[in-house]
Amino acid sequence: MFKKENDLAQQFLNGKISRRELIKRFGALGLTASSAGVLMNMHASQALAADFDWKKHSGKTVKLLLNKHPYVDAMLANIDNFKALTGMEVEYDIFPEDVYFDKVTAALSSGSSEYDAFMTGAYMTWTYGPAGWIEDLNPWINDPEKTNPNYNWDDMLEGVRASCAWNGQPGGALGSDDAKQWCIPWGYEQNNLAYNAEMLDAAGVAVPTNMDELVSAAAALTNDGVYGIGVRGSRSWATIHPGFLSGYANYGQKDLTLTDGKLSAAMNTDVSKGFHQQWVTMIQNSGAKDWATHTWYQVGTDLGAGKSAMIYDADILGYFMNGGDNAMAGKLAYAPFAANPDADAPTPNIWIWSLAMSKFSKDKDAAWNFMQWASGPEHGLFGATKMDFVNPVRKSVWADDMFRERLSSTYPGYVEMHDISAPGAKIHFTPQPLFFDLTTEWAASMQKMVANEVPVDEGLDQLAESVNKQLEEAGLG
Repeated sequence: MFKKENDLAQQFLNGKISRRELIKRFGALGLTASSAGVLMNMHASQALAADFDWKKHSGKTVKLLLNKHPYVDAMLANIDNFKALTGMEVEYDIFPEDVYFDKVTAALSSGSSEYDAFMTGAYMTWTYGPAGWIEDLNPWINDPEKTNPNYNWDDMLEGVRASCAWNGQPGGALGSDDAKQWCIPWGYEQNNLAYNAEMLDAAGVAVPTNMDELVSAAAALTNDGVYGIGVRGSRSWATIHPGFLSGYANYGQKDLTLTDGKLSAAMNTDVSKGFHQQWVTMIQNSGAKDWATHTWYQVGTDLGAGKSAMIYDADILGYFMNGGDNAMAGKLAYAPFAANPDADAPTPNIWIWSLAMSKFSKDKDAAWNFMQWASGPEHGLFGATKMDFVNPVRKSVWADDMFRERLSSTYPGYVEMHDISAPGAKIHFTPQPLFFDLTTEWAASMQKMVANEVPVDEGLDQLAESVNKQLEEAGLG
């Protein structure tokens, strides 16, 4: 019988049967789910090792700098398989996000060789890459001596993969032919709607599908104990990039334009002013009273606690609020959101947790051994089906029946939301070195508009004037 089990496992690894069919046939042979998992891990390791010398760096140690995150939890839960496969050791330091990026900047700016690879957001590489702190990973990806032939780089979602590549020229298109691959996508976040299905049903409010409907629904759901819509409001670049920019891009609006090699502000067009006015009015009428202090944390916990009825933010934020000890666990649902009623589909701006290689690593090839394993399809499937590794960046993982069923059974609408939104999901910002400064000023300007300190039209004209001045002073405009 063991031969039959091996044959079935090999058929699955060769793509000849689905995971659902594999489990069904294992069950017919009397194999428990736990035993099937052990067998599949063994075969996955054998398949990985068959066509590539994973032991090339046996005995070496790589050290990682990591943010405390469920993606890291998934990696640590599977790290013994990497060690067995490669004969390598892995050391790491993990820091909470409120200090993590400072730790990364300190290590890279000092030229420290302590860390070989680290987690990063794609936006951060717009600083790290031109500064010479990280490696362009294209030489590793394209070298068959260094990369497992089953790595399947083309399996990465196109918009996500391209958003991690930039040629270093201010305003240069992400993912262009001359782009450098500054980081490898690991997991990502779309920005769509998560909502309290019970609250909407009780109020007789339909799930909004565009900005007009969202403003109306948020107002209808607001009462003495609950506010209608949660969005970020703190004076930070992170206020602009999630729901706000996703809706903004859906109207075809840009942060900056590039003309004859010069960048200029684009946030004070008539269409932009109209969108900003709706956004500001929605917050004033239906947002949190302390909206100007809200980060991703407050947006998420208020939804989980039943203090808000909806959020327009990272989908994985809504995912995690639907479990654990959150008061509203089991009551949340998810929907794609195209702010523009004339748009064909959503265009979510995305956050991408990625893996980058330090320019100062003493053994880059060994570091790449780890990076390709951690971002490979086998580990991606493990994290998605065994841990909370959402959202995976590989098409093959999203096609997996067990993963889709796991999400659908507990997170109503999540799979459909992802599938509808994925084609338009990418970073919609213009890559340039003043990104964090300009977006933080944009958030500060939004605070003034919501507080009625300045009219929307006037505030955006002032913002554009300031942005243009900064671009000119930096030699970009």
